Amino acid sequence: MSLLRRIEGSRTATVTPATAPAAPAPPADGRMPPPAPPAAGPLSQTVAPVRDGMRDVRTQLQTKIINNLDPRLDLSDDKAVRSTIQQMFDKFVDEDGIVITRVDRQRMLEQILDEILGFGPIQPLLNDDTITEVMVNGPFRVYVERKGKLQLSDVTFTSDEHVMRVIERIIAPIGRRVDESKPYEDARLPDGSRVNIIIPPLALNGPVITIRKFPKYRITPEDYIKFGTATVEIMEFLRACVEARLNIFISGGTGSGKTTLLNILSGYIPEDERIVTIEDAAELKLVQDHVVRLESRKANIEGKGAVTIMNLVENALRMRPERIVVGECRGGEALSMLQAMNTGHDGSLSTGHANSPRDMISRLETMCLMAGVDLPARAIKDQIASALDVIVQISRLKDGSRKITNVTEVQGMEGEAVVLQDVFVFEQTAYIDGKVQGKLRPTGIRPKFTEKFEAAGIKLPQGVFGNMNAGLLR
Repeated sequence: MSLLRRIEGSRTATVTPATAPAAPAPPADGRMPPPAPPAAGPLSQTVAPVRDGMRDVRTQLQTKIINNLDPRLDLSDDKAVRSTIQQMFDKFVDEDGIVITRVDRQRMLEQILDEILGFGPIQPLLNDDTITEVMVNGPFRVYVERKGKLQLSDVTFTSDEHVMRVIERIIAPIGRRVDESKPYEDARLPDGSRVNIIIPPLALNGPVITIRKFPKYRITPEDYIKFGTATVEIMEFLRACVEARLNIFISGGTGSGKTTLLNILSGYIPEDERIVTIEDAAELKLVQDHVVRLESRKANIEGKGAVTIMNLVENALRMRPERIVVGECRGGEALSMLQAMNTGHDGSLSTGHANSPRDMISRLETMCLMAGVDLPARAIKDQIASALDVIVQISRLKDGSRKITNVTEVQGMEGEAVVLQDVFVFEQTAYIDGKVQGKLRPTGIRPKFTEKFEAAGIKLPQGVFGNMNAGLLR
């Protein structure tokens, strides 16, 4: 986005103080800003409060800076632009004889920078590494997720228009749009964070922004083990599955960590293989060198030019891929993905929404029907049973923690049913002091595909599958 466009969108943008939000006139729909939430420890440190007397001063300074900025400034040189704004800020503060403490002076400068160059009031939340999700429910309520728990923050916008200006900054650089004819959209931030936007008249609370933050550092298998999401044995097993070119599907609910796990598993793909990734909003960060990244495209304002995940999967088959990684299957692309797995593209990975491995099989059947191909149910089940090798179920538990709860082998067909067999399961034993207690255990069943490990020269540690004579636990 050009600096001129960003400036125009910031001319009247202000940030409501954290401890004493302004009381704007009641909107036409009767919504009123809620009372300021009580200080909540860590959140009160995220966005520092500003005294009421400083609000008008900051607005005047911000307007003055914007009016004097050269719109031809190169926004890509962030350091130079910030330096220019700081010099103008210092100059105007001195010229106007504004008496302000050093702390308030720095805070005011940061808020002006956020309004002009960042994403306004929510920029400090995006900068806070302890926050994993930011949810703007209209201008007066902004929630965050921290350590798996939702909290009401002390950040507010001044109006629906203020939220819309921030939305424009999010979607304009990637060529997306939202308006009355297209009141919802998916997007991403420059750091890869996933964004969903929905505006009135569909959203009755005002414009709604949901941001799933992308971690600033790549989560490693060691982190997974340290967090208790998985065990050493499970991560070694999953590494072997990827290296032996098994087809893996990651299943889980919203916010359970499917994409993070997909990133980790993709890191096990050997460096000398050609990988094609396909996503709605590109957020996968593969470490390999030979990676081709594809992203779907929405229809233009005339309703033309859409390129779906299904289109990209079909095109990827012509790109000599050795691995196909689909960020998420939501519809008919599932059939294309299964066909790719069944036609020599072993070692493919994808994710989908479901509450259990068995539910994931049912969801895949439904998604295949959405492809618009007239196939009998038995043929679809055969496709699933022959294509998939492993389903990994990841869940967000009651205490907010994420855990792999099932690693399940897809064994084939028996009659009209797809046969599944758990290799590892999570057994919850208690819920104490707000924490889920339990353990990830092997079931004692050795999967049938271990012969592929042997063919690939992969040796797992002894006892990784537990007591081979124990059978299923409980």
